[in-house]
Amino acid sequence: MPGSGPCGPVRRSRETAPRGRRTPPVDPRVVTMLPDAFDVGPVRIAPNLLLAPMSGITDSAYRALLKDLNPGAIGLVVTELISVEALARRDRRTFQMVRFRERERPLALQLFGAEPERMAEAAAIAQDLGADIIDVNCGCPAPKVTRKGGGAELMRRPAVLAAILRALRRVLSVPYTVKIRAGWDEGSRNAVEIARLAEGEGAAMVAVHGRTRAQLYAGAPDWELTARVKQAVRVPVVGSGDITTADGALARLRTSGVDGIMIGRATLGHPWIFREIAARRRGLPLPPVSAAERLASVDALLACLAAELPPERALGRARGLACRMLRGVPGAATLRAALAGAPSLAAMRTLLATAQAAAACEERAPQVAEDLGLLLATGQATAAACERPADAGSPGAGDGATVRSDRLVCPEGP
Repeated sequence: MPGSGPCGPVRRSRETAPRGRRTPPVDPRVVTMLPDAFDVGPVRIAPNLLLAPMSGITDSAYRALLKDLNPGAIGLVVTELISVEALARRDRRTFQMVRFRERERPLALQLFGAEPERMAEAAAIAQDLGADIIDVNCGCPAPKVTRKGGGAELMRRPAVLAAILRALRRVLSVPYTVKIRAGWDEGSRNAVEIARLAEGEGAAMVAVHGRTRAQLYAGAPDWELTARVKQAVRVPVVGSGDITTADGALARLRTSGVDGIMIGRATLGHPWIFREIAARRRGLPLPPVSAAERLASVDALLACLAAELPPERALGRARGLACRMLRGVPGAATLRAALAGAPSLAAMRTLLATAQAAAACEERAPQVAEDLGLLLATGQATAAACERPADAGSPGAGDGATVRSDRLVCPEGP
C-alpha cells in the first residue's frame, strides 16, 4: 500500500539516495556458489532467506501461511515489532501478539524501546516464551516509535544502544541481533559504525535496510553501503530493501556479499517469492501460481485470522492482506472491491468461494465460463454455475483441479 512500510503507515519523503549502477543479472553458473545458510549463535539459518518484521502484518497467522506456501524455503521468520513497555507490563494483547506455532521455528522476536533495563526485562520474558532469537529494532522510522527514543532514533544515540545490548547480554542465553538502517539522514549514514558497535556488544547478526530514516520507504536502498557493513564486521550481515524477484534476490547475494536476504513488503502481493528463489537457486523454472492457488491461500489466511483475533481486528487485517494477494486473479479489481465492502470474515470467505468456483470453471472449460468480474457483479458465480463434467473425477484429480484451502492448515494452538 503506498505510504506503508514494515513499521506501519508512514509518509513518503522527498529525500532519495543517489542512483546506483544497475544490478547485473545473475549468472546461472555461479548460483550454486552463493551462500545458502549461516549461523546466529547456535541457531542455524537455512536457507538464508528471512521474512522481515512488519507491524500489523507478520503475526503468527501470516508467518505460518508463508511457511506453508514456501515449504523449506524460509530460514527465519521475525515477529512484528513488540513494545518492551507493553511486554514488560504483561499486557494481554501484547502476549497475544507474541504467540507462535512450533512450525514457525526458528523464530526471532523483535523488540523496540529505549530504556536498557526495561528492554532487558522484556527480552527475558520473550526468551521464556520460547523465542530462538531476540532482535532489537534500530530501524523503524515511524514517528510514534522514534519520538520515544526507539527504532531508528537509536542510531543517533549509540551510547543508549550500547547500554541496551549490554543489558541484554546480562539476561539472555539465546542470541540477540539488531536491525538497522543506513542512518538517520544523508548527513549521518553511520550504519558501519553502528554495526561495529553492535558486534562489540555481543550482537550475533546485523540486518541492514539500505535507506535512511529520512527516506522512509522512498528512493533506492543503498546496497553498496550494506556491502561495506558486511566487510566491516565478522558476524553475519543480512541485507534488505526492494527485493521483489527471485533473480533480484540472488543478484543481491552475489554483488553485496551479504550472508542472507530479508524480504518484507514484496511478500504482501506475492507471498510465494521464497519458493521461487529456492527454485532459481536450483536452476529450475519459476513454479507457476494459479488463480485457484491465490484464492485458496487468501481463504486459508482468513481462516487463521478468524481463529486467532477478535472479529473486528480480524476483519480489518483480512481486508488489507486479502486485497494485496489477489494480483493475477481474473476479475481481481471487482473482487477486491467486494471484499473491501464485506461486513464480516464469513462474508469475505463466501465471496472467495464464489471466485474459486468461477476460477475452477474457467480453467476447465473457458467456453462455458463468464468473466469473473461479471459473475461477481451479478451474483451468478456459484459452484452450480461451473459444474464439472461427469468424468472430471474427484477434487484434486486431473488438469484444472481446484486447490483447496483446507490443505493449508491453520491448527488450533501452537
